[in-house]
Amino acid sequence: MTPPKLPNVIVFFTDQQRWDCSGLHGNPLDLMPNFDRMARLGTHVARSFTCQPVCGPARSCLQTGQYATKTGCYRNNIPLATDAVTLAKCFGKAGYRTAYIGKWHLADDAIHGPVREEQRGGYAEWLAGNIPDLDAEPYGLKLYDNDGVEQKFPGYRVDAQTDAAIRFLGRQKEGKPFFLFNSYLEPHHHNRHDYYPAPEGYEERYQGKWLPPDLATIGGNAHKQIGGYYGMVKRIDEALGRMLDALKSLGMEENTIVLFTSDHGCHFKTRNDEYKRSCHDSSIRVPTAITGPGFRGGGHVDELVSLVDLPPTLLDAAGLAIPESMQGRSILPLLRGEKTSWPGEVFVQISESQVGRAIRTRRWKYAVTAPGLDGWENSASDSYVETHLYDLKTDPYELNNLVSSKDQESVRGELRGRLLARMEEAGEERAEILTKPE
Repeated sequence: MTPPKLPNVIVFFTDQQRWDCSGLHGNPLDLMPNFDRMARLGTHVARSFTCQPVCGPARSCLQTGQYATKTGCYRNNIPLATDAVTLAKCFGKAGYRTAYIGKWHLADDAIHGPVREEQRGGYAEWLAGNIPDLDAEPYGLKLYDNDGVEQKFPGYRVDAQTDAAIRFLGRQKEGKPFFLFNSYLEPHHHNRHDYYPAPEGYEERYQGKWLPPDLATIGGNAHKQIGGYYGMVKRIDEALGRMLDALKSLGMEENTIVLFTSDHGCHFKTRNDEYKRSCHDSSIRVPTAITGPGFRGGGHVDELVSLVDLPPTLLDAAGLAIPESMQGRSILPLLRGEKTSWPGEVFVQISESQVGRAIRTRRWKYAVTAPGLDGWENSASDSYVETHLYDLKTDPYELNNLVSSKDQESVRGELRGRLLARMEEAGEERAEILTKPE
């Protein structure tokens, strides 16, 4: 009997992309038609959230299926442990050819220079940089190959990286499955100059156009920067379309799983003095869709899904064992209509700007922070104070903080208990949460 053919797997990973860039989430500007089509024909994970709204920590979670305090990468610039059980190691052990292209952000190497082989998470083929957003211009992508040799690519960064990914697809041989992690810098802001460098002509298309209600109301710097941001999102979606076209032309479409997701969102300095690192949906909610074997016609997943749920989902879809170390769970039972318990909330850890924790249910957002603790030096605390409560049913863009409302004392009490339980479930030490002082 011929064994079943293992599916290829591609992760199409963006950086700092809000969920409401998608037409499926109400954006009227047609920024993501390829994503929207992929989600309609495949599986739309409609309520998808990061578990850590910071670049490096979120990436450690997606590589391992663990929360950031478990991986040890609770903030940026902490390398992923060399013995971590990663997606690359799991797929590689099963006979997959594994490859990584783009931004890594999980090594302790200097910004300028290659990532050492032992810090590449087990990926066999490598064309990446640790933090290329600090080392490359929008029209000057620079990455390092397997031998640590610098490679420069012409064109706009998104296009150059997509070209490299398509070249990888073209080199694949029949009969050997591959796992490709394609990690873009876009639509992250340009760190050194604090702007969103869209390709030529794209910013003008969207400047002054539709804004989500939180950005329209609070402002931040969105009015100035949204055109560039949307232009970057548009080009990313065009890159997704090119990747899907390449799979079709190479005869790989039917046997390739493609996951589109992002590490965190973007609040445009409306919630603190930068772009993320907050409990708000603008920071933690991301666009997510999956297509390919097991996901075609999967419809609309309405359960709340965390970034840590995606690694076990990919392994499960490929028919591979899910390591016991993974703290997330596969969404495939939901697609098959099986009776399964699913958490009623997602759990979020926040670092650097604070030592924070949050849960997000269908209706409520509840967040706490450790007063006086440096979020760069401390990963957790034994004591927190309530800081945010939002009723998402009546206030979906979180404009009215109810944390001091006497009318919501019972709600806060329930959510407090649920958050403490999730913290312990994630492996944190027992803590206390103090109520918001009147």
